[in-house]
Amino acid sequence: MWQGSDIALGRYVAADSAVHRLDPRTKLASCVLLLVAILLAHHIVELLAAILLLVAVTMAAKLPPRLVWRNLRLFLWLLIITLILHLFFTPGRPIIEIPGVGWQVTWEGVGRGIFYVVRLGLVITMAALLTLTTSPLELTDGIERLIRPLRRLRVPTSELAMMLAIALRFVPTLFAEGRRIRMAQLARGARLEGNLMVRLRGVVALAAPLLISSFRRADELALALEARCYRGGQTRTQLIELRLREADYVVLAAAGAACVAAGIARWSL
Repeated sequence: MWQGSDIALGRYVAADSAVHRLDPRTKLASCVLLLVAILLAHHIVELLAAILLLVAVTMAAKLPPRLVWRNLRLFLWLLIITLILHLFFTPGRPIIEIPGVGWQVTWEGVGRGIFYVVRLGLVITMAALLTLTTSPLELTDGIERLIRPLRRLRVPTSELAMMLAIALRFVPTLFAEGRRIRMAQLARGARLEGNLMVRLRGVVALAAPLLISSFRRADELALALEARCYRGGQTRTQLIELRLREADYVVLAAAGAACVAAGIARWSL
């Protein structure tokens, strides 16, 4: 059973670390560059280097490793589906053949499945580390500053940044709310486990109250913003002005170098 508190995506863990002290724009840009580098990777060795990098970032951020592992465990179903699809639908040298359906597990499918599972896990972990080390307010300010040039195209950058930050922030909240609704339905005698039809009815029994709860939370949040006279746009000021420091330039240069190296290695083949 998943726990709402297990998910790391959208959570923020306060700590006094070098990673937490980085400018949010640095973390956002570095995350994007490293995600591109991971997606450009074509060999398992490159992914192993990315794993070592994420382990180093986790240690530098003073985050408990079990938090990152629990976050991956929640996406285990997605990783398993990815592995199965590559196992059975990648042509190559057969290992096992399933009688009756003609499906084959191939050596190439095993290698490609492991590669894509590792890459998907790295993408999930990278996004989780960003939110774990960046507060919602910093994340909003960083996104707003990065997309500020779009104001010339009359794009409401402040509102867009706030929406993205709120969406990330409410991911663990919705998971926790879903767990509470599930426990309440079980206490009322609802059947959530069984054959496919029983499971589908269980999903409806969970989705309807979760949807209503989400709308209620959104309405309460809108009222809270209105009561505090929140207004986005150019009139909004910041208590702490964002400024890039020497460490930010070093991190950006390293992330950019990793992205360029991955691109050169990919297109040199």
